[in-house]
Amino acid sequence: MQHRAEERNMVTVTLQDTSPFDGQKPGTSGLRKAVKVFQQPHYTENFIQCILESIPVEERRGCTLVVGGDGRFFMREAFAIIARMAAANEVGQLIIGQNGIFSTPAVSCIIRKMKATGGILLTASHNPGGPDGDFGIKFNIKNGGPAPEAITNEIFSKTKTIKSYKICHDITVDPDTIGSQSWEVEGRNFIVTIRDSVEDYTLLMKEIFDFDLLKKLIAGTEGQAPFKFVASAMYGVTGPYLKKIFCQELGTPESYTLKCEPKEDFGGHHPDPNQTYASDLVNLLKKGEHQLGAAFDGDGDRNMILGENGFFVTPSDSVAVIADNAKCIPYFVKTGLKGVARSMPTSAAVDRVGQKVGVECFEVPTGWKFFGNLMDAQRLSLCGEESFGTGSDHIREKDGIWAFLAWLSIIASRKMSVQNILKDFWKKYGRSFFVRCDYENVEAEGAKKMIELLRQIAKDEVLVNKSLTGGSGQDQKTYEVKLMDDFSYTDPIDGSVTEKQGVRMIFTDGSRVIFRLSGTGSAGATIRVYVESYEPDESKHLLDAQIVLKPLLDIALKVSKLQEFTGRNEPTVIT
Repeated sequence: MQHRAEERNMVTVTLQDTSPFDGQKPGTSGLRKAVKVFQQPHYTENFIQCILESIPVEERRGCTLVVGGDGRFFMREAFAIIARMAAANEVGQLIIGQNGIFSTPAVSCIIRKMKATGGILLTASHNPGGPDGDFGIKFNIKNGGPAPEAITNEIFSKTKTIKSYKICHDITVDPDTIGSQSWEVEGRNFIVTIRDSVEDYTLLMKEIFDFDLLKKLIAGTEGQAPFKFVASAMYGVTGPYLKKIFCQELGTPESYTLKCEPKEDFGGHHPDPNQTYASDLVNLLKKGEHQLGAAFDGDGDRNMILGENGFFVTPSDSVAVIADNAKCIPYFVKTGLKGVARSMPTSAAVDRVGQKVGVECFEVPTGWKFFGNLMDAQRLSLCGEESFGTGSDHIREKDGIWAFLAWLSIIASRKMSVQNILKDFWKKYGRSFFVRCDYENVEAEGAKKMIELLRQIAKDEVLVNKSLTGGSGQDQKTYEVKLMDDFSYTDPIDGSVTEKQGVRMIFTDGSRVIFRLSGTGSAGATIRVYVESYEPDESKHLLDAQIVLKPLLDIALKVSKLQEFTGRNEPTVIT
């Protein structure tokens, strides 16, 4: 491995005139736009300047920031811009992953480990990459988590009035060689340190999980056959982490990992770990040769878990099962389970676990930043989002590889298959049938009108106590509306209020239908429709979720007039 000796250069600061760009509003996970948008002169520089200015001058002067990316197209150009602007804006040090690579969980890990002031993540997560794909920039604060709305709103406000930005044109950074380089910037020191991309995160995983137990599971001991799994990085950032943790540390064959070379365009596919975009993994599992499968998104914070024969574990069930089996993970044995939480659209399965074990349960808006306050206040240990995000308070981001290691730990401890673990869980708690339908890149105006209609219906309470029927023939079913509202959240730690987070229809039997506009797309609008039906009857737990939920989906489409507003007859993705 190459290391660079520290060098020292003198550079000056240039004040560059600029003007605002419309629409630089960070969403739930930063600013995401098409690559071509970021490539516009001054566009990326404007946004970076506003991020840096959101850090108070007294905190920014001499501070350390962590910078990492998922390997997508335009990442290297963005690194160069960030280094030149950080130096000009009095940042003391940048810590960058070797080759520019840091997974989102690893950035959170290193911010916390190095006590950095924050971090800048260059990722559009599960969105496609390449010259015609998407790019994204996200700011994380000193707890390692995404910036809260107060800060992202401040950044957005600054983007609307920016007139100039500061930059040091003479700074050039090579992110491929481990080591440090320093410059003197008008009397101040500026250092760029290139750090091993996977070492710090791997050490953290070894503290959380029993690697000796996992080695025994994988190798096969005490008459047990070797445990076969397959994990796909989908040509995203997790490839080097999978190779280090599983192949080097746990001794798995190379064939257990797939698509581990990070590519700028993710091989021409969506790096989105669901049954649609990771269909090759699903088909591989259906052959019955592997007992466990996993896939991870572009920046490594999302995960999909599959059992033998392609048995799909919903993200809602995944976080609930991990909570119910927390004692299989040494970290939770040591720290205890302080509380559990889920995003509002996620099924209530984890709530029932929390109630049974006697810990607090929280329902928050979509966006991992809402979990951070609860974790920092020592009220939350484990949380998840239905959008394939699962994590704990070991960092302040969702963490795909952590979730996979958690499942391996549960299997090793309980000596049960994935499907039997789920069957046992449903027998104990009942099953929440759950599905999400995504209507991607719909015309924004139609999507907005649909949500406005739903908000008005909720406000007028015209459907409360009314019976609604969906399905046909023997599958027809009638539900009574108990509540309909537009979800809002008051943070129990800082009292901040977040409104208009999704329209909910809650029925008397606990079933739910939820409508949201997603904040993770880069163009048009994405409508997400979530349906959930609780079933305590064990004899019905293995029914097909699509059939069980068809009546609720029919009701959702009728009430929302989705097809009328969007012209779409089918969702783009069903998960």
